[in-house]
Amino acid sequence: MKPVLHGMRLMTRDRVACTDFYCTALGCSADQDGLRLGEQRIWLEVANGADYPQPRASNDPWFQHFAIVVSDIGAAFERASRHGATAISTVGPQLLPASSGGVTAWKFRDPEGHPLEFLQFPPDATPAHWQHRSGLFLGIDHTAIVIANTLASEAFYRTLGFERLAQTHNHGPAQAALDGLAAPQVLVTAIGIPGQAAPHLELLDYFSPAAATGSWSEADVAATRIVVNGAPSLTRDPDGHFIESISPAAP
Repeated sequence: MKPVLHGMRLMTRDRVACTDFYCTALGCSADQDGLRLGEQRIWLEVANGADYPQPRASNDPWFQHFAIVVSDIGAAFERASRHGATAISTVGPQLLPASSGGVTAWKFRDPEGHPLEFLQFPPDATPAHWQHRSGLFLGIDHTAIVIANTLASEAFYRTLGFERLAQTHNHGPAQAALDGLAAPQVLVTAIGIPGQAAPHLELLDYFSPAAATGSWSEADVAATRIVVNGAPSLTRDPDGHFIESISPAAP
């Protein structure tokens, strides 16, 4: 069976309120199973465990966001903020240096605490997959998870069919403002399914600052799941992030 990264499953206290935010603030469309954004899929499941942990930081071990490609990050920033998004980034959208990808990005949270990101590619460096899309919100580029050891995580995800796409060492003032952290040093490794343009997975290995410690269960609001085929029905990676397997026909 060919591996596929189908999308993500969000755990939510209130499906109706969650759906309303993602549709009005982020341009998703809703159906009986969840949400769509461009060609990508987000499923919703009611959480009956703990709320998203406090305090919240970009290098928490349970941190998982998904990044939405936008055509105008200023307009997307204004719309999301108006509908209840709260900023992770400290001073608005940040233009990252070429060594960190050269994109303009903004990290934020939905009303329940799930982290998210907007990405705008430079006009002359937009990946081919996004060049044919139109509108303000184009689709989901990737989901990113905080990890403790890049080699261990890559080895695990290779068993699910992922291969390395790129790697950067992100640091400096723009990264600090984007993450809302003091002097972050993070190794970002993009891994993906061969032949699948989007979404892919990013591994965030923070060397500094030191991360919080703690655990989270499959029923908690923080238990976002990567939805693939070819894995056990529900498993956890070396850092505790959830991977859920579904039938290829499910999307």
